[in-house]
Amino acid sequence: MSVLCYNKGCGQRFNPENNPDDACTYHPGVPVFHDALKGWSCCKRRTTDFSDFLGIVGCTKGPHNKEKPPEPVKPDVKSSGEKQGADELKPKFNEYIISAPKPQEAICRPSTDEPMVRLQHKVSPSLKQALEKLKLSEIVTEKKEEDGDEIKLGTSCTNGGCTKTFDGPVSNSDMCLYHSGYPVFHEGMKYWTCCKRKTSDFNTFLSQEGCTKGTHEWRKKDAGKKVVPCRFDWHQTGSQVTISIYAKNSVPELSYVDANSTTVNIHVIFEGEKEFDQKISLWGVIDVSKSLVSMMAAKIEVTMKKSEPISWARLDLPPVTPPKEEEKKKEESDSEEEDE
Repeated sequence: MSVLCYNKGCGQRFNPENNPDDACTYHPGVPVFHDALKGWSCCKRRTTDFSDFLGIVGCTKGPHNKEKPPEPVKPDVKSSGEKQGADELKPKFNEYIISAPKPQEAICRPSTDEPMVRLQHKVSPSLKQALEKLKLSEIVTEKKEEDGDEIKLGTSCTNGGCTKTFDGPVSNSDMCLYHSGYPVFHEGMKYWTCCKRKTSDFNTFLSQEGCTKGTHEWRKKDAGKKVVPCRFDWHQTGSQVTISIYAKNSVPELSYVDANSTTVNIHVIFEGEKEFDQKISLWGVIDVSKSLVSMMAAKIEVTMKKSEPISWARLDLPPVTPPKEEEKKKEESDSEEEDE
């Protein structure tokens, strides 16, 4: 007569007289439910769908088990005159407190001071063809040479957010209204660090008027490029994370991505004169040796291999607020409540 197997994840019926050591495939751990992710503590696979969770194949081989696990003992019901304590109301069985691993706990998180490695990049045929049409190879050669003293008519101001161009010496007397900070794209919101006027619309962000008054900068700074905002996004699979930077006609000779296990620095020169820089402190840990950059005509993809196949809650690691700042914020809120 067949009996039911009570091993977790099995649920099959078996013949007790024919029960070899590898007859059952089951989960020796306990279920894990955290932040919409579902899985087992004994293996690493996670899913957001409950049906998929029920279908996760066991990770351990062994014989079937006909012993039914003990049911929780219900608390004794006392008379209405007697007060029951909180401990007495709890079921009398072993409890398990399960939580998904935090990014630092999933594996031993390496130091952010690790040396940066330049990721290998490959250039698609579509980008090569686009560069040939635009003759950007000539631009690369010109930009490697030192700029002359003469400012050409039509030269754009290099200050962030300024759209003015050089129309002659009279332009030097014009006031420049620009953004002194740098653009931030985070969780669908876009803003400048200097004024933090957040918006979800990219065109609205581009049209935001500068918050700082000063003089125009006609000559290029540092690498000789104009820093501009650039839309980027990310997605993930079980084994890798991909960042997509939507920069058209990027210049392979001047663009690069440096990374270590927990940090990515993205530097892109595109459309000849435009520059995009972004530094990201990653939520998880990556394997730099198995990560690469794909450069295409319409975008750049940074594909990073996860060091551990777990789901990332977000792309970047949120900054840690020092305890003193948290206490200060609490004191300010308390004082505001007292004033009210």
